[in-house]
Amino acid sequence: MKVITIPVTPFMQNCRVIACDVTGKAAIVDPGGDADKILSVINSNELTIEFILLTHGHLDHVGASTELAKSLNVEIIGPHIEDKFWLDGLPMQAQMFGFEPQSGFYPHKWLDEGDVVELGELRLTVKHCPGHTPGHVVFHEPKSASVLVGDVLFKGSVGRTDFPKGDAAQLKHAIETKLFTLDDETRVMSGHGEDTSIGYEKRHNPFMSGRFG
Repeated sequence: MKVITIPVTPFMQNCRVIACDVTGKAAIVDPGGDADKILSVINSNELTIEFILLTHGHLDHVGASTELAKSLNVEIIGPHIEDKFWLDGLPMQAQMFGFEPQSGFYPHKWLDEGDVVELGELRLTVKHCPGHTPGHVVFHEPKSASVLVGDVLFKGSVGRTDFPKGDAAQLKHAIETKLFTLDDETRVMSGHGEDTSIGYEKRHNPFMSGRFG
């Protein structure tokens, strides 16, 4: 699986463009903003975008979704329907965080635990990991031993749970049962900051070991 990371918005959110090495089919994961920047990367790499994937409904992860979907004539897929209220609230989110005005939108398809999203020869398994937001999902691609986790897990940290409908106990349970059950070598691609691995976070993440939180 080819992965191109594009930091977007003042929050330096890691928008990812992922592509099947065999077919060249590609998808955009969490286009939080800076649509022109994302399109430039897609064009320079001559990628064929099949769809847009969303891990959750926070503005810095979805802000360019409708613009890109219209420009590329593709569908938006995800997150879980429990994040509908975050997408409804995009105008308020934009005002709170100083972004350009946003309209609410819904994806063409909501995702559930166990769904499989096919991208060329890639098979992205959906895991529902609530806690940061109630409808947060992650995408596990076993062939490349990779998981796109949005804001669930970071190197040495975990997602915030002080937003509406956040739940720290729920987040910890999701990490333990949905992520820490993956192979230690699995590459963790977070929504902010550098990549890490499941094994590293099992050994060193202070929020999961009980040293913090």
